[in-house]
Amino acid sequence: MHIKECLLWLWKTSQGIRLSIGWSGGVGIVHAGISLFFVYVCKCLIDIATGHSQGNLKLWIGIMLGCMAGQLLLSAFRSQWNNRIEIRLCSRLRQQLFDHLMLSQWKGEKTRHTGDMLNRIEEDTLTVSDALCRTAPNIVITFFQLAGSLYFLAKLDVRLTGILICIMPLALLFSKTYVRNMRKISRDIRETDSRVQSFLQEHLQHSLLIRALEYTKQASCKLTSLQNHLRRQVIHRLNYSTYSRLMVQTGFATGYAVAFLWGIFGLYEETVTFGMMTAFLQLVSQVQRPMVELSRQIPASIRVFTSVERLNELYALPLEKQGSPIRIEGCAGIRIRELSFTYPGGRRKVLDHFSHDFTPGSLTVIVGETGVGKSTLVRLLLSLLSPQEGNITLYNHLGQEASASPLTRCNLSYVPQGNSLISGSIRENLLMGNPQASEASLRAALHAAAADFVFQMPEELDTPCGERGSGFSEGQAQRIAIARGLLRPGSILLLDEPSSALDAATEELLLNRLSALVHHKTLLLITHREHLAQLCTSSLSLKIEK
Repeated sequence: MHIKECLLWLWKTSQGIRLSIGWSGGVGIVHAGISLFFVYVCKCLIDIATGHSQGNLKLWIGIMLGCMAGQLLLSAFRSQWNNRIEIRLCSRLRQQLFDHLMLSQWKGEKTRHTGDMLNRIEEDTLTVSDALCRTAPNIVITFFQLAGSLYFLAKLDVRLTGILICIMPLALLFSKTYVRNMRKISRDIRETDSRVQSFLQEHLQHSLLIRALEYTKQASCKLTSLQNHLRRQVIHRLNYSTYSRLMVQTGFATGYAVAFLWGIFGLYEETVTFGMMTAFLQLVSQVQRPMVELSRQIPASIRVFTSVERLNELYALPLEKQGSPIRIEGCAGIRIRELSFTYPGGRRKVLDHFSHDFTPGSLTVIVGETGVGKSTLVRLLLSLLSPQEGNITLYNHLGQEASASPLTRCNLSYVPQGNSLISGSIRENLLMGNPQASEASLRAALHAAAADFVFQMPEELDTPCGERGSGFSEGQAQRIAIARGLLRPGSILLLDEPSSALDAATEELLLNRLSALVHHKTLLLITHREHLAQLCTSSLSLKIEK
């Protein structure tokens, strides 16, 4: 993205809080004005005390104390105000990104790593929020303070003001080459930081497997390598900017020395009062402080633009088809005609002119060897993927039909293979299937899924469930997930390897109970275990060939 595009993106993002940001800038400008007035007050007090001018000493002391109190109050108010709008904006950005990612099209193996997305949602949103709520108003305040300080200083001595301006090495800071190189370095650092977070997230999630494989030492070495690479990149950025900072600091030190010696010689020649010298030194500080802030904003702005680019990449992910859900009344079936699908970049057709009619109220076991397209078929039915040829139609016996799309997903309930429980309680996991489900419905679903073991637990439905179903066996977690799927209002139930973690007796019990639901649901059981077809009464066994 060009800088202009980044600025436009930031402007659009600030919608809804621009007035709050304006208030922050306005308060900061008033604070800067008081600080400049404070310099004048100090000059007057010193001149009165040394007899160079006349005035009410007590009055000016009161004004000085009032300025100090005003600066403290405004600073506290602005800090509190900035914190509030920054939290508000950061929360809004994260909410928007989460919603967008949850509605974006699924890209299969090309989907971004969750650790990378988390890094962007956490770190980059914080950087952007800080830039809009703090940096942007601070830049305006800084320019006001700089202009006011230079004007005040020029009123005291124009020649000194000109010398100070010439000394400041602003040209170096705004070097186009410096900015371009720093943007690339900052981008590389953010990408490496994302890889570190992705590594941590994935390996902590699979820590039991890593320990079982005795791979802990190798994982630790790989993390060390990533951390060392990140450290080298950060040091490179620091080294790159050291020269410019050194030049800026040299300019500031020279400016202060010039102002100090100017005042000393003025006092010696009696052309400068003690009050004026104090004002000189304070105003030099007032000039240098804004310039320091502006110099710091160069690398800070580069980091902001990098974060904008990274967040914009997430916002640019295409969304699924949006609109009102298309619900098929009663018990729905699925008609597939000449369906063909090949993954992007792949050469082999996973499905080649496949046709079948899953009639309403049927129970179909889809069997086949690993890799023949069973899971791909499920993704196509759920409209997570789109076929290159053919069509998928949902229909009922009343003549209602609709082509499969994200809008027809409300008719399907999917129970994926393996442990798919989330942190919370059994009740919370079940209510994901139907938030309005009654207590009786929850119990009926658990019974149908052969998960009656829940009722023998001390806390029953309120039994806590850890991350990825920790606290339950694979078979128990699998049956709770099936119960959750049964609670979905949709009449088509897709079960991917529903009995992979069950013993033979429990598998038969589950299948018998699911068979009893056929009269009001259409069931598709995806499995590689062909004997399941023999356990299903009134079922159609379908084998997808390579």
